[in-house]
Amino acid sequence: MEEAIDIYDIVIIGGGPAGLAAAQYAARGTLKTVILDKSSTAGALAFSSRIENYPGLAHPVPGKELLDIMRKQAIDFGAEYVETQVVGVNLSDEIKEAMTMDRLYSGKTMLIATGSMGRKPGIKGEAEFLGRGVSYCAVCDAAFYRGLKVCVIGNSEEAVKEAGVLTRFAETVYLISPTAKLHIDDHPVLKEPNMKLLLGYTVTSVEGKELVEKIRMRSSEGKEEDLELAGVFVYLHGNKPVIDFLFGAVETKEDGCIPVSCMTETSIPGVFAAGDVTCTEVRQVVVAASQGCIAALAAEKYLYKRKKFRMDWAK
Repeated sequence: MEEAIDIYDIVIIGGGPAGLAAAQYAARGTLKTVILDKSSTAGALAFSSRIENYPGLAHPVPGKELLDIMRKQAIDFGAEYVETQVVGVNLSDEIKEAMTMDRLYSGKTMLIATGSMGRKPGIKGEAEFLGRGVSYCAVCDAAFYRGLKVCVIGNSEEAVKEAGVLTRFAETVYLISPTAKLHIDDHPVLKEPNMKLLLGYTVTSVEGKELVEKIRMRSSEGKEEDLELAGVFVYLHGNKPVIDFLFGAVETKEDGCIPVSCMTETSIPGVFAAGDVTCTEVRQVVVAASQGCIAALAAEKYLYKRKKFRMDWAK
């Protein structure tokens, strides 16, 4: 992993409406801004097929299209956008650090805006074999499965892309979808010769001794089958805050929610959180975006030690 090249004014982890709104305000205010986004298609908004109640929309649009517009606005204002997975953070020093597999991103402030599509281990054996054959990051662990058989569980575009990473290393990659259709079924990765699609299957257990040896799954017709493999990559989504990369670096509640002040401040000075990761009572795109705006204003106030918030940056 490369050391940080630049020190940003704000490092934003998450590219949903909260993160992108914050990036717009921060970059427009001439703050050096970077957005670290695991996937441009992985968040809750990207899965929404129709958004019609967001202020300013003249007609309904798919959630992904609205995200694309917000991302372009942030980039046009000067924000840097990087599609990468954050695997850890260091929040103990004055300069905050976000670690990815490629490099370190350092910032004077940090915003956590990773949403709430995380989940607790729900497949029998999933938690038991975590780190011993079960993984949630193909980019991180694909090289360990060179020449072996693995599976990816999920039906999202993120799952398809991660399966594509694994095809470069594994002998065979089984993409197992609980539904009869993927969210995206024309991705070029699906044509890779070592990619095998299993649609309409539910994985019921992960089994083995010291390491993963096989999975058990059930077809939509109720037929039970075993599949021998060495790695299981899980990309199923739930409604828990996505905080696995924090490893306790910031205060969270028992349910994983990050408590914040009315100005999105966390337990650590210079670190903010916005959007669904804070478990706001009303979960709407406009609410997440407004919290992102507040976070950017709060970060700017923190950076310049202002007593009041700077509201108009157009001048």
